Amino acid sequence: MKFKVIKLVYFSPTGTTKAVVQGIARGINQDNMQFIDITRPGDRNEPLQTSDDELLVVAVPVYMGRVPALLNKWLQGINAHNTPAVCVVVYGNRVYEDALLELKNVLTSRGCIPIAGAAFIGEHSFSSAETPTAQDRPDSQDLECAELFGRKISDTIDSLQSISPAEEIHVPGNYPYRGNPELWNVDFISVCDSCSECGACADVCPVGAIDTEHVDVIDTVKCITCCACIKKCPEKARSMKPGLVKDASIRLNSLYSERKEPEFFV
Repeated sequence: MKFKVIKLVYFSPTGTTKAVVQGIARGINQDNMQFIDITRPGDRNEPLQTSDDELLVVAVPVYMGRVPALLNKWLQGINAHNTPAVCVVVYGNRVYEDALLELKNVLTSRGCIPIAGAAFIGEHSFSSAETPTAQDRPDSQDLECAELFGRKISDTIDSLQSISPAEEIHVPGNYPYRGNPELWNVDFISVCDSCSECGACADVCPVGAIDTEHVDVIDTVKCITCCACIKKCPEKARSMKPGLVKDASIRLNSLYSERKEPEFFV
């Protein structure tokens, strides 16, 4: 099959999911690619429409073993017509639980036909220099796997004359889904005196939880604990306060230090 365009959608507050998508794109190796970044609030205003002569790749991070709840509205607004789709989740070396199945089911309900899926590993949002979990992942080995996955996608679509629901993939997971996609409402970010109020933290926040005029003011209801503002601060002025999130980072570092590898479903 030949596609008019390949649309690669990603939500990536800290850049890990974006890196995986870029690796997959290199493996697919087609000229007609369109990258669609839905990370910032304004990026999720426009609904996505796709047709059967397009290939859709959707990649999201795993939060609490689920697809992030804040993406539900945008994902449910996809208007597809028998669009072949690839489902990708990126998790922080713990477990991806039902997230891949949930993403597959959402895309199917919107008119897509999922033909491939994958779970990749990215540095955990709570990872820090003191308590690293999957630090610096995806690494070069992960990105080689992403390219390999992209080549497998390309080989699969080249072998098909047409795509019907019979080609739909099976992926791990349980329904009803386990876990709670709603995240903690917690004040966990400390801002020290070295903050220059440059606004980089507010710029990278995927939910607009940081006041652009007073960057030490954080809307804890909006905050999704992605830690993008901490990881992207050029002054290293933001850190975790003692409490729920920091305790979780310590547990993750202790319990999930063994390296996990990407999984493909084609």
